[in-house]
Amino acid sequence: MENHPFIPLDWNEHPIETMVEIANTNYSELAQRRSTRNFSSRDVDRRFIELAILSGSTAPNGAHLQPWTWVAIRNEELQKNIREAAEAVERRTYSERMPDAWSEVLAPLGTDAVKAHLTDAPWIVVLFKQKRRQRENGEWGPTYYATESCGIAAGMFIQSIHRMGLTTLPHTPSPMGFLQQILGRPKHEEAMLVMPVGYPAVDAQVPDIHRKALDQVAVFFDEQA
Repeated sequence: MENHPFIPLDWNEHPIETMVEIANTNYSELAQRRSTRNFSSRDVDRRFIELAILSGSTAPNGAHLQPWTWVAIRNEELQKNIREAAEAVERRTYSERMPDAWSEVLAPLGTDAVKAHLTDAPWIVVLFKQKRRQRENGEWGPTYYATESCGIAAGMFIQSIHRMGLTTLPHTPSPMGFLQQILGRPKHEEAMLVMPVGYPAVDAQVPDIHRKALDQVAVFFDEQA
């Protein structure tokens, strides 16, 4: 097993006032983030996608195995194929497999089996989780905390997309095995998220919903409060 040397942490402390300003600015920007299904076909330069992927790939991850593969697609035929396959499984989900409890919470959001965002957006980025890793001797071993690691990476990708002025929509057609086949990915990879990326359409809309307040999502054990 390879041993990694340790190096000094590259970290500089900010004055409290600067920390407050950065924290407030970051929250204010992210509070404006919304997922929309209405995308413009306006092109997005590949470099923005590359930087978002690199940003997502800075995520902390189990044993530093970096168990993710990002597949970025700007190809009309592939996007059409992905949309057709996604809509096929979604129609079955909505008509046969979706439990009433799930239908209940989706109803206010107006979702259905039509996935126009997969062909409207200039890019689709599919995040694959690597369930196994190949050792130096050619044998295969497990990855660890791959789901958690990829989840963190996806969140950092989404933040990067938002902060550069674009939008994305985390989409999870189920089951997602068709993505492995269409995109020619190996058996040790499993699709986790489909994320169209682009500019919102001029007439883009989002549901009129609100996020929970801090006291609804957090519990503090704070002796100084």
